Order: sequence, then structure tokens, then C-alpha cells
Amino acid sequence: MITHPQVIGIGEVGLDLIASEPVPLIEASTFVKCFGGAPMNTAVGVSRLGVSSGAIAAVGDDPFGEYIINELKKNRVDTSRIVIKKRTRTTIAFVINQPITGEKTSFFYRKPWVGQTADSALELNDIDLQYISKARVVHVSGHSLSQNPARKAILSAVKYAKENGVRISFDPTLRADCWNSEATIKKMYRQMLRIADIATFSDEESKFMFGTNDPIEVAEKVLKFGVNIVGVKRGSKGSLIRSKEGPEISVPAFKVDVIDTTGAGDGWDAGLLVALLRGFGLEECATIANAVGALVVTKRGAITALPYKDELNQFLMHHDIKLKI
Repeated sequence: MITHPQVIGIGEVGLDLIASEPVPLIEASTFVKCFGGAPMNTAVGVSRLGVSSGAIAAVGDDPFGEYIINELKKNRVDTSRIVIKKRTRTTIAFVINQPITGEKTSFFYRKPWVGQTADSALELNDIDLQYISKARVVHVSGHSLSQNPARKAILSAVKYAKENGVRISFDPTLRADCWNSEATIKKMYRQMLRIADIATFSDEESKFMFGTNDPIEVAEKVLKFGVNIVGVKRGSKGSLIRSKEGPEISVPAFKVDVIDTTGAGDGWDAGLLVALLRGFGLEECATIANAVGALVVTKRGAITALPYKDELNQFLMHHDIKLKI
């Protein structure tokens, strides 16, 4: 058992049912059962790259909750702080992919559309504050803040971690239909950005939050909240990364055959966090993160193609990049 993981993911976890064919949901007939939940995808990615990770989340007292815990254990993610919520079901999302781009659309069975499901039922007394205070990074998703009691619990836990010298990583993971209003989303995002040391945005999230997806403008706006490092993930356009001390650095994307973009941003986050913990410079961090994100989209499912350390190193070598995790 991992006593003190270096990176802890906190927030949503659930089951993704991904359509086997790139067709509208109304036409889909078969689905593949896959592990899901942004911060836990990142925790798996971190673990596969050789850095210890742990999970704080709630699952239902059902077979899907058992499946999620087993998948985390298979990936050497510490599950000792996963809570099983009695008489509660594990959250489910149905996912389809566009036929050409692989871009996904998600359809959630979660509040506010159904009653309380497990991930949003996480409470503060479910969270071991001493456990998170010993991590180097706590990674949190904005999606996990969409409903109470999880919202209040996670905000309290993240503030405690910050006060105890833990770096906070924030990814908005925009799922607007799981919130009660756009105003609440933006309010919670602003609150998290004032706490975060590291923040990453997709183009869609940038446009929603700041009215622009110009990565230079986005980075400037994010840094004004007090964030130390900001990454802007742009898919096939690559990424931009900037710290408050220096200029922005743009790194091109790797060209791969796209099957399913589910979890690509979470993989990117995993690559970034591991590279930062290994002491790489920002350009190297963005290159490593781009590589992880590129590999994720080559198979169906958020964690299916998340690379292990040797696989990532071979991918970089294949592209004549002299970097090793």
C-alpha cells in the first residue's frame, strides 16, 4: 500500500459507456464499459508514468463501484481513501465520438438530471485531511464542484492542502449540463483559480470562461488569479504553457490517428504533473504532456491507451525527441 502518494486526485469518478460506433446516441446499439472520471484518469496516468498516486472519491455500493476500485488497484493507485456510499449508485456517462475528429459528446446520469449519485455525495467527513496534506500535488476537477455536498467538501479539503504546502492543480473539466447555472460554474472556477498553483484549460473551457480561446490571452487572464503555471490544451493545434515568471511557450501536437478523445486532457495533465515533479523545464513539460495526450486518443476509453513510462519514452524516441521520464 502507498502510504503517502505524491499526487492525489480528488473528485468525480464513474463509469463511461462509450458507443462502439461513431453514431448519434439514438442510433447506438452497443457500448464499451470503460473507467471514467477526470481526476482519477489523471491519477492513473501519473501512476503509469512511475509517480505514486492516490484517489479520494466516492463510488456506489454496486458492481460498477467495485469495478472502478479494481481498475484503480490494477493501476497501482492507492484506493484506501475511496468511500463506498451505501444505497447510492455509481455515476454513469454515455459517450459518443464524432466519426472524423473523434471528439466526444457525453450524456450524464447524475445530478441535476437524476437523484444523488455517489461521486457528488462525497462529504468532508469522508476525506482524510492528513492524507492529502502529505502529498506534493492535489489534482482537482471543476466537474466535481458542480453539486453539493461534494463541492463544499472538496473546496474545504483543497484549502487545507494549500495551507499545508501542497501544490494544487486545477482542470475545469467543463460539463455545463451537470451544473445548475453558468453563473455558478464561473463563480466556482474563479474560486478555484485563486487557490490553484497549476491550471489547465481546453479551448472550449477558455472560450466559456474568458470569452476567447486565444491561448496567449487565456494564459494572461489565468495568471492574474495568482496561478503559477498555466497550460492551454489545443488538441491538434498543440499546447501553450506559461509561468508567471516567463514568456509563453507553444509546442506543436504529435500527429496520430484519432479514435476517441475521451481522457486526452486528463492524460495531458498527468504528463504535465509528472514532468514538473521530475524537474523538467516548461517546454519539456509541454512536450511530454502533448505526447501523453496524443497516445490517449489512439484507443477507445479514457485510460486504455494511457502510456506506461517505457511506452512514452519509446514514443518520444520515435519522434527524435531526446527526453526520458
